[in-house]
Amino acid sequence: MINKLLSILILFFFISCKEEKKPTSEVKLPLEDPITHAIIRPIDINLIEKENDSIISYYKKFDDYEIWFNDENRKDLINEIKYSFKEGLFPNDYNYEQIVDLENKRKTMGDSEIIAYDLILTESFQKLATHLHCGKTNPKEIYENWDIPQKSVALSELLYKAIKLRIVATTFKELKPQHSTYNSLKKSLIKLNSLPEYKLKKVYLTDKVEPNDTLNEVVQIKKHLIYWKDFKNRDSIITPIYDKYTVQAIKKFQKRHGLSPDGVIGQGTLKALNITLNERREQIYANLERWRWFPDDFGNEYLLINLPDYKLSYVLNNDTIAERRIVVGKPSRETPILSSKLSNFVFNPTWTVPPTIIKEDLTPSASKNRNYFNRNRISIYDSKGQLVTPENWNSSKAKSYRYVQTPGYDNSLGLVKFNFPNRHSVYLHDTNHRDYFVREYRALSSGCVRIENPLQLSETILKKEDEKKWNKAEIDTIINRKKTKYIALKNSNINIYLFYWTSWSDKDGLQFREDIYNLDSKLFSALRN
Repeated sequence: MINKLLSILILFFFISCKEEKKPTSEVKLPLEDPITHAIIRPIDINLIEKENDSIISYYKKFDDYEIWFNDENRKDLINEIKYSFKEGLFPNDYNYEQIVDLENKRKTMGDSEIIAYDLILTESFQKLATHLHCGKTNPKEIYENWDIPQKSVALSELLYKAIKLRIVATTFKELKPQHSTYNSLKKSLIKLNSLPEYKLKKVYLTDKVEPNDTLNEVVQIKKHLIYWKDFKNRDSIITPIYDKYTVQAIKKFQKRHGLSPDGVIGQGTLKALNITLNERREQIYANLERWRWFPDDFGNEYLLINLPDYKLSYVLNNDTIAERRIVVGKPSRETPILSSKLSNFVFNPTWTVPPTIIKEDLTPSASKNRNYFNRNRISIYDSKGQLVTPENWNSSKAKSYRYVQTPGYDNSLGLVKFNFPNRHSVYLHDTNHRDYFVREYRALSSGCVRIENPLQLSETILKKEDEKKWNKAEIDTIINRKKTKYIALKNSNINIYLFYWTSWSDKDGLQFREDIYNLDSKLFSALRN
């Protein structure tokens, strides 16, 4: 019995000793880059264990050795950070001053200091690369009506390839948006930064200024036009006469700002004239950021809407097939910013009055005059689907009814509706207010987008769906029947983009549009934080 107990104790002691014995960790030695002969130092994993998972994964990719050992790679990263202001970003968000100071000291640093510097470079790479590709800010934290999928980017493999092939600069170039509008905004920023210091005084007018008028304020107006390079003064002094040359300059200025180029200086033109250089610069910064949020690829076929420009473009294989003027939501009922796919057309649509209009328009109007329903061809249905006469309509329970306007030329949706899935229940459509399209300010709808000449646009799209079936005569026949008809798009893959940008540049120079929903200032404030 004693011998057995002794054997168990010996066995227990042997097992305990084996458990306590820990394998010694492998000591990594510095390596030498075979091309540049630079020393590549191992990273103590304890130094990075508090970093985020992405940083840890980057170093794992490099077998836990320093990443920025190569002079050329570091120089390219530092240059990208230095010139990030050209992208509408702020270099010190990426530790620029600290990095420049450390780079100047690197040759005299010890190993632990170089490793700490390497971590700062890696963190700055990750931050700048993500901001350039996806944007610095989160749109859904800034805007309520933003429904575009948020972008992401996998950087581990990109960083590994950039370091190994010494193509850091090329990698950053490919991460940036490639859209022509984004690149035009960068050119706009260069132009603004080349202008002299802004010292102009604001102009105030009590009345419109028309050709051949003479008043002192014209002198200051000419100074504004000269500053923005819309006007060259032909006289030795700046006169207070609103002459034909100044009229031409004003028309050019108006066109660049999406205003009617009539040469008359009203409040809209005056408001644009009084916007400062710094305000315009902030506007471009906001638009650059917004374009980083937009998808990298719009697809081969799409309808692109720019809300502040009141414009729709139908694009096929990078060619603009058609353009239309549009009416968008008023500031109190903003059109949402979203992406979707065109699903169907509805010819001769009925219109079900939405809750907002029931509350703000229908109920007050019908309460004053029950003839509102007959005049607007609106039928009333109760919760059981039973038709209710205007005389039996209870205004105190207005929200409990469903209101439907019958099809027709003067239906609120006009003769055709373009449907696409979205949570806001918005769509594109014709209108019974066709006179609105000639107006300068067209943020007038309840949220949906009204299109000028939509039947022609629907014909163009449907011809691509089935060229043999669809033509003007076929659509006219459907319209003349005055019955609602749904046409599903089975063979087309047309993306819909309801976007928002207020600045770009083209052959006519710097372009600016009124920030109708006050989105630019909100975004720039977020960028600065």
